[in-house]
Amino acid sequence: MSTMVMYASAIIAVAIVVVMLIKKMDIKITLFLMGIVLMFVGVGLGNPIGGEEFVSTGAVWLDPLKVIADQFKSTISSAGFIILILGGYSSYMNTIKANNVTVSVLTKPIARIKSVYILVPIVFLLGNLLSLVIPSASNLAIILLATLYPILIQAGMSTMTAAGIIATTATIVPTPLGSDNVAIAAELAKTAEYAGMSATDYVFRYHALVSIPTLVLMAVVHYFWQKYCDKKEKDSVTDMEKTESIEEIPGGTLFRVVYAILPLLPILLLIGVFALQKMTGLQIDISVEVATLFSFVIAIICELIRNRSGKETLNATEAFFRGMGGSMPIVALLVAGTIFVTGLKSIGLISALQDAMTGMQGSGMGFILPLMLVGLTALIVLLSGSGTALFFAMVPLMVPLAAAAGIPVFAVSVPMGLAGNLLRAVSPVSAVVMIVAGSVKREPLSIVKRTAVPMIVGTVFMFVLSMVLFL
Repeated sequence: MSTMVMYASAIIAVAIVVVMLIKKMDIKITLFLMGIVLMFVGVGLGNPIGGEEFVSTGAVWLDPLKVIADQFKSTISSAGFIILILGGYSSYMNTIKANNVTVSVLTKPIARIKSVYILVPIVFLLGNLLSLVIPSASNLAIILLATLYPILIQAGMSTMTAAGIIATTATIVPTPLGSDNVAIAAELAKTAEYAGMSATDYVFRYHALVSIPTLVLMAVVHYFWQKYCDKKEKDSVTDMEKTESIEEIPGGTLFRVVYAILPLLPILLLIGVFALQKMTGLQIDISVEVATLFSFVIAIICELIRNRSGKETLNATEAFFRGMGGSMPIVALLVAGTIFVTGLKSIGLISALQDAMTGMQGSGMGFILPLMLVGLTALIVLLSGSGTALFFAMVPLMVPLAAAAGIPVFAVSVPMGLAGNLLRAVSPVSAVVMIVAGSVKREPLSIVKRTAVPMIVGTVFMFVLSMVLFL
């Protein structure tokens, strides 16, 4: 009877979460609520709430709320703090217009390239580089539609080719600044095997081994696919009704160089220190948050020199702290996902899954777990347009399930994380596809036709490569 209740309650809870994802509704409260309900179901089955280390309030009906409070404390002191710092720095870069300078500096040389199809892989890779500065796929698309799209059209590129590239610019560039990479690295750091792992270690030692070759392959596929589609459809250039040009920030060459570097400074510092460690054995431990705070200080100094006004410069720093607040929903989503998993643990489902996964050990079927999770990610992303929420909800499960299946956790985390980011551009209901389609006055499905082949090829390739490298 208890087994039937366990599976029934788990199926209902998961179904509710999936429906919320597909309807593109905010699922944080749903995850919290389902987690609490599952904890009470677990109590009814005679199981403890919150795990062995949990200290009860003395009132069972208050214990789930204490689990939530404890998880917020734990998350904010680790991955949550890093995400807040990154959100603050990104907001400050927007306020001082450094992001605008970076986009302008990197996109202007494009106008000098005359071969239209040579531009295709170049623009695709450049757009992915810019996603380091502007991590939101929809925001990056809006900026590129205003700045890069007219340049591509003037160069003779077809409307649909330009649209297809812009819709796929924010994909899987390896960065320790990505909130998904920060979250999984923080989870791994809790284990004995990967204790102390930083986001930099995770990205450059594991993520990049798969993401960089995948990006290069997709750039090549983009070239041939867009060329084929143009020839088949005889697509022509059409003008957008209106493109709002990005604000030009006045300043000389030194200003433009310095301010173009500022948004990329944290990642440049992390890459530089990582390279020094590998080449010289130098023991310098610089974390994402330290690199970001150091970059923030440098940016303030630059603003003081540029404005020659302490008041104006200090007033602008308020954007950093507002940006931290703006990143709180990501932290809440991380906590909500953990609470949902705690609920699943309370009813005994995680133990049952671990037992099932243990049966795979030594069977040569270790790829089944990653394949199932990538398949689930693909389904949710195609139907809802977003795979981020699912990934964050699964973060607490990746380590125990991978361990039970007897496979490295990277065989789960890398393909699942990359699949969500790649397949977003294949969903006709994703924000980035709808923004691009509306801007170039085409149907979302026609945009998807241009993005589907490069992204699906990339997804298959990265999954196979992940299995080869990590299994």
